[in-house]
Amino acid sequence: MNFRTKILTAGQLAAWREAQRAAGRRVVATNGCFDLLHLGHVTYLEAARNLGDALLVAVNSDASVRALKGPGRPINPEGDRAAVLAALESVDAVYVFPEPDALAFLRLTRPDVYAKGGDYTLETINQEERRFVESYGGRVAVVGGVPGRSTTLLAQRLVGG
Repeated sequence: MNFRTKILTAGQLAAWREAQRAAGRRVVATNGCFDLLHLGHVTYLEAARNLGDALLVAVNSDASVRALKGPGRPINPEGDRAAVLAALESVDAVYVFPEPDALAFLRLTRPDVYAKGGDYTLETINQEERRFVESYGGRVAVVGGVPGRSTTLLAQRLVGG
C-alpha cells in the first residue's frame, strides 16, 4: 500500500468514515499541527490508535498553524506533515483541515473516540468540540505522549544552535 493513499480529501472523508462504520470498526480521531514529528507524537498516536480500530488524524493546514503558533511556523508544509503521518503504521487515514479548530472535522466524521494529547486535560480541550462529541455518545480521551517532548521546544533548540 502506498502511504499517500491514506491522505484523504474533504470529499473522501465521509465515505472513508462510512466504510469504517459499515465494517464495524471503531474510529478514533485526533488532530494537531505535527510540525516536527518526534517521539512524543509517535507515542501519543500509538496510544490513540489503541483506543479503537482505526486512527484518523486531522492535520492543521499551514494557515491555521501560522494563526496558532505565529510567524515562522510551520517549519514543514502541510503536504509533508500529512505524508509523514500517513507513513506511520498506527495511522489509518490523514486529512488536512483549514479551520482554526477541529469542530467542522468532528461534525463530518463523528468519531467514536476523540483523542487529545497529554498536554491537555478534559478541562483544557476545546469545550465546544468536547460537547459535540459527547452529544452523540462519542468519548473524549486524553492520552499521554512523552513528557518534555514538544515541537516548540525542538524548534527553539534548532534556532538556538
